[in-house]
Amino acid sequence: MQLALNEDQTHLSRTAHDFIAASPPIPRLRKLRDSRDERGYTPERYARMAELGWTAIPFSEADGGLDMGMADVVLVTEALGRGLAPEPYIPSIILAGRAIARAGGAAHKASWLAPMITGDKVVALAHARRGGRHDLTRVPVRAAASTVGGGFRLTGQATQVWGGNLADGYVIAARTAGQDGDRDGITLFLLPAGVRGLRCERQVRIDSLNAAQLTLDDVAASNADVLGEVGAGYAVLAAAIDDATVALAGEMLGGTAEALERTLTYLRDRRQFGVAIGSFQALKHRAARLYIELELSRSAVMAAARAIDAGAADAPALVSLAKARLSDTYCLVVNEAVQMHGGIGMTDEHDIGFFLKRARVCEQTFGDAAHHRDRFAALSGF
Repeated sequence: MQLALNEDQTHLSRTAHDFIAASPPIPRLRKLRDSRDERGYTPERYARMAELGWTAIPFSEADGGLDMGMADVVLVTEALGRGLAPEPYIPSIILAGRAIARAGGAAHKASWLAPMITGDKVVALAHARRGGRHDLTRVPVRAAASTVGGGFRLTGQATQVWGGNLADGYVIAARTAGQDGDRDGITLFLLPAGVRGLRCERQVRIDSLNAAQLTLDDVAASNADVLGEVGAGYAVLAAAIDDATVALAGEMLGGTAEALERTLTYLRDRRQFGVAIGSFQALKHRAARLYIELELSRSAVMAAARAIDAGAADAPALVSLAKARLSDTYCLVVNEAVQMHGGIGMTDEHDIGFFLKRARVCEQTFGDAAHHRDRFAALSGF
């Protein structure tokens, strides 16, 4: 595995971190939260991210992208994680975008993927339902063949659709045949937000980021709305989820690093008994352990991203390894960060609490540590 960044990746990483640091990121998130901003992010900032080329990174040149890979994506998401950026980069570009790139036809890519890359459209992927417990075969929507005019009629309710509120369109996972547990019979549909019978309700999460609940009541979908082949959507869905999981692990890595750096700064600045509290041996030991966990996590994320880019057979297992480790590490670091900050760390006035809330949401997104340890064991033949 390549451990060091090449020149282009170093430049990308530096540019991403400079962009996030250019404006105070946490005060911006706090303002969006306190004003109950309906969109939950700043469209102008997202447009600027597209101008920098970040939205084009994971797509081929034929699709209008830069033909880079997940190893480059995680450099961007790490920077986004440091600033807790609320823009829908992962849900739109990595999750929905990579699904469209894999399975979409020329018309899908022209109408949807191209404007997504330029930042003019946002698309979310709806694949989860209540009680689904990260089982991708338990899709939220049922699609029945229409008896009038062909096509399908979609009915169901998808929950926790990341980036779904005010999205321009949705990739919807629906079952056209079979039952829960069957990988065959899952079909992906790409529908505009304004289609009749589709209702979107914003969900308020503890990390203040945008999510939605989609209700589909006998929504009409034509054969042209199908991504890929009817009944063969599971492989596309699973690959898109793995891509997004690695991108999210990169974001979690950035949040972990930022929370640790803020805590180390506090340990150096806060004084008790005439000395910096960072000089206390017990706190030194705890900080050293957190640093070791951070570096191990960084290696896990790099390995998973490069495995996906290489099409390696063990890529899914490495994805689960990275997500399990980051779920544990992010939560460990922010828990310790709040404790080391003392009383002020428990207040909403201090920024460190925003990292704790984000860590809790990231831990559950696409499966927690227990889920991914179980998946890693299954993929490893146990």
